[in-house]
Amino acid sequence: MRLQLLAGASLASLASLAFAGAVQAQEANAAPVTALEEIIVTGEPAMRNRTDDVVPTLSYDLDYFQRFEPLTAGDALKRVPSVAFLSDVLESDGVRLRGLDSGYTQILINGERVPGAGVDRSFFVDRIPAELIERVEVVRSSSANRSGDAVAGAINIVLRDALSLDGGYVRLGALNWKDSEYGSWGGTYGAVWGGQAGPGRLLLGANIQDRRNPKQKYSQRFDEPNGTLDNTEVQSDVRDGTDYSFNGSYDVDVAGGRLNLSGVFVRTDRYQDEDSIEYVNGVETDANISTVNDNDVDIQTDNLSLNLRYVREMLGGETKFKLGYASIKDEQYEFEGESEYLRSEGTGRPIIPFPDEDRYTLDSTSTDITDEETSLALEHKRDLSNGLTLEFGVQGVKKDRDSNIADTTRIRFNVPNAPAARPAVPAFGPFIAGPGGLSTIEETRIDPYVMLSGENGPAKWEAGLRYETTDTTINANTNQSGDPVIFQQTENDYAFLLPSASLRIKLNDTDRLTFSAARTVRRPNFDRLSPALLEEEVGDSDFVGNPNLQPESAWGADVGFERRLGRRGVVGVNAFYRDITDLIEDVNTGDEGSGGDGTFIYSVDNVGDGQVWGLEFDLSTPLDFIGMETTGVFLNYSWLDSAVDDFMGERRFNSQSEYVFNAGFTHDISTWGAAFGATYRKQGDALSRVVSEEVKTSYGADLEVFIEKKVAENIVIRLTGSNLLDSSKDEVFDKFNTEAEQIDRDYDEYELETESAGPWYQIVARMAF
Repeated sequence: MRLQLLAGASLASLASLAFAGAVQAQEANAAPVTALEEIIVTGEPAMRNRTDDVVPTLSYDLDYFQRFEPLTAGDALKRVPSVAFLSDVLESDGVRLRGLDSGYTQILINGERVPGAGVDRSFFVDRIPAELIERVEVVRSSSANRSGDAVAGAINIVLRDALSLDGGYVRLGALNWKDSEYGSWGGTYGAVWGGQAGPGRLLLGANIQDRRNPKQKYSQRFDEPNGTLDNTEVQSDVRDGTDYSFNGSYDVDVAGGRLNLSGVFVRTDRYQDEDSIEYVNGVETDANISTVNDNDVDIQTDNLSLNLRYVREMLGGETKFKLGYASIKDEQYEFEGESEYLRSEGTGRPIIPFPDEDRYTLDSTSTDITDEETSLALEHKRDLSNGLTLEFGVQGVKKDRDSNIADTTRIRFNVPNAPAARPAVPAFGPFIAGPGGLSTIEETRIDPYVMLSGENGPAKWEAGLRYETTDTTINANTNQSGDPVIFQQTENDYAFLLPSASLRIKLNDTDRLTFSAARTVRRPNFDRLSPALLEEEVGDSDFVGNPNLQPESAWGADVGFERRLGRRGVVGVNAFYRDITDLIEDVNTGDEGSGGDGTFIYSVDNVGDGQVWGLEFDLSTPLDFIGMETTGVFLNYSWLDSAVDDFMGERRFNSQSEYVFNAGFTHDISTWGAAFGATYRKQGDALSRVVSEEVKTSYGADLEVFIEKKVAENIVIRLTGSNLLDSSKDEVFDKFNTEAEQIDRDYDEYELETESAGPWYQIVARMAF
């Protein structure tokens, strides 16, 4: 309650200033104001930063990505080490740092947590337009002053604030996707201004950009590997929408300290249109059409963050007060219409082929998820004797998550009762939430910490303790009929002591070593906490959540070596290891499922351990040592591996890519005011095994290029091309009805699916003022 009152007071003060700002400002000692020329065109290769952080951190400024004109933070992150995605082609949403599930990676905005709509607590980085970014940091280990839910590490997206820009610029562009004879066109428009406003500094920005992802899918389904081809499916999948963002920040001296008020709003408006035709026996003619399916989803997602930060010298050191509010509201409306043909074969009734119709089915689902977090922190840092620095504080978060996932009454017509024409707007009945469809989750976290740091000759270090407490209350609809709603309430409380330590040793003017160790946690997925019974959720078997799940915890270590190359280049290698305990895995309760004999009720529990390890190499340098100071190259390669035991034996962590590889170059022609470059990316195969299904996912290579020309002192034009190798996503599905059949390899279905998308192009003009 005290958190909410304080939050309300601070949000009122934000409103009184009548502006929206960037998610959060940097510290009072932020970097100097950026020159507009650096935003328009750099004139020299942009390299990875060599940070002064003790915790191993890779830092990349905006100009490292900007020349390829990424649309989102996800597009930018594709170029940094160990970042993998398991998204569709042309999509970069859930970050899988070190190949692990998105829930193992902590996404921070200016060092602060943000809620996501996903059940695994992850935040989709494609919701952040790249135009808001000042830099991106890959934080490989944990510190006591940050939230401990970062088993794989953390991605910190630092947004522009009022101290980072002096002047303004306008960005105008056109995009073209090659999904038709002339392609589909879209636009991208943005403007940012920063400067003095009254006693403080103000930054305001707005950005609108069209998004489109046109893909083609093709599936072959067999009764078993190398068996009989049962059917094929040809599918088009087009995701079309627009992103809107508004941001700003105000920084001002108040009462002997520095006050920053800030916020950002991002709306994702998207429509997904999937159309497919299924053919029996793989014979792709009209006479062999078995189903025609139209599946559309209308999505609107709003992200809002408001923050207040006040920093003041007091009590012999620096005291910091932070108050924040962050929310995500995800609304989706989905309907699926399917026409079936040839159903009557074997029933004694006449076979009805295409274009006549045997049966028509229409389903609709409404999804409304709201996740709100109010955060409060009080922190103090002061210098001690002998070069030591003490930092301590307490951070609190109050989360409220409401989910409403409801279905409408199914509409089904069987011949001869099917109407001759389908209504353009289906007349659905009322939406009714089924088991688990209505739920609320309340979490309260109070996390005190203390950290000591110092420097002694060539060594710089920090060590700390963090104590995270979590009180959770879960309410979920458990009524199988859906009406009336019957809520079951459960509570789950837990606490973890999280030590961490990092050491950096300067060997000489160019070389240094880093050592880090930390304990981290991963909290359970929301859908795994619901006590509602879901029928036929696991093949033919049922599933029920476990509200008493405890978080997974991990002890981890990173050891790295880094060398400076010339004036601006850097090369590094890092080895990491994570020992994860209390893994959350599917378990068989032994109770018979709703499908009768041979089916079961599955749940989840904290069972077993797992290990994750790998080696990460990265190089970023201009080629000035061979006389090519206007040419820059980058290369990074991450080898990733893991081990965990499940009901069938040992496997890797689900969907962990075997490797991630990036390479690229940029070259400036200063006499022409021009530049060009390319980047190449390849991600290794990923395997997943759960009860009833096994999946192997493979991606093709991705190539992007850019050409830029400075046409005036304050104007630059860039042409970029993406997905120039027509990258594909190929999946192999092994499907089974029961766990016993999976162990015996008695297949229900074996499917091969490939998804492909063509290249897309962008031309952008930036003008500074």
